[in-house]
Amino acid sequence: MKKRTIATLISTHALVLAIGFGAGIYALPILTAPDAPSIEQVQSVDTQQRFTAEFSRDLKDSDALHWGEGKVTIGDEFITLNGKLSPGPDFKVYLAKEFVETEADFNRLKSEMVQVADVKTFDNFLVPITTDVNVADYNTIIIWCESFGQFITAAQYQQLTQS
Repeated sequence: MKKRTIATLISTHALVLAIGFGAGIYALPILTAPDAPSIEQVQSVDTQQRFTAEFSRDLKDSDALHWGEGKVTIGDEFITLNGKLSPGPDFKVYLAKEFVETEADFNRLKSEMVQVADVKTFDNFLVPITTDVNVADYNTIIIWCESFGQFITAAQYQQLTQS
């Protein structure tokens, strides 16, 4: 075989392998996700919540592959989403004292945030909050992809007064 043919075969096979790997990373969380809570389950908890907010697709670092949309409710025991998240691996819920909508802002403020829970579903979610977290001490909920350091979405649920 000619060197050019071998180089072409190697490069095309490497490209197909890279595309397949990327598609697998995207599809695996969808295929292994548990059943999402029903709208009724989310709504039954919503009535006990203290704060509401909206995830929106039009944040600075949200894009076609990293976004969230829908109504978020925050209470003392649960955080719920009646909406959708883009699928991906290793999503975490954080609470922050300052609104962020970029990876740079998230990384700058991460040490001041509290990580609340993992998100395993992408169509609605219902995640518990541990008793040591006081949601009133924060004003923003953030969804972050821990594995890839990727901002997904955020929403501000209250104004904090400066002391």
